[in-house]
Amino acid sequence: MTIDRSGLRLLATCAAVAGLMAAPLTLHAQTAPQKPAAKSAKKSAGPKAAEFIIPAASPEQLDAAERVYYGVYDCEFNQSIHIVASTKHASYVDIKHGKADYLMKPVLSSTGAIRLEDVRGETLMVQISAKSMLLNVKTGRRLVDDCISPKQRELNDAARAEKAAAVAAAAAPSAPAATPTAAVAGAGPLAAMASASKAPAAETPAAK
Repeated sequence: MTIDRSGLRLLATCAAVAGLMAAPLTLHAQTAPQKPAAKSAKKSAGPKAAEFIIPAASPEQLDAAERVYYGVYDCEFNQSIHIVASTKHASYVDIKHGKADYLMKPVLSSTGAIRLEDVRGETLMVQISAKSMLLNVKTGRRLVDDCISPKQRELNDAARAEKAAAVAAAAAPSAPAATPTAAVAGAGPLAAMASASKAPAAETPAAK
């Protein structure tokens, strides 16, 4: 069968139309966007903060903990501090001041004072025989001062009584020591005569 030019053009047109109809399907298959990977329900967690570990107490810390004055402290400006042995960490101390709570490590200093060091490095409590004070080591200021525990009050009262006794003893006049002459003179004439009779008699020159 002979096809003229018009027939050829018709066939070409039909082929082109058929190609156009098939093209969108192929294009869609090639360019269809891929589905994004399913997101996990939980976001990837950042690096975990290091767990705060409380070291076991050393023998030196055990000794210092036994020297801590426990109980309720009366402080300046009607404030108070409560110190108890920690129930979670042996030979550590729990301190409560107002609404703040601190876990402290007892340390015996070279001067004999007890240092209660905050395990998180925020505060420091210094205990001497007369009083205690709580400091903020980051700001360098005192949180509360003139804190007196029952034990410190007892020590202070004993020190005042001892000082008062020493002052009274120093102020009292000392009795003069009695001399032999004064003793004889105060004994009366009979004692004087007895003393004289005991004295050796004077030697008389020998008669020629």
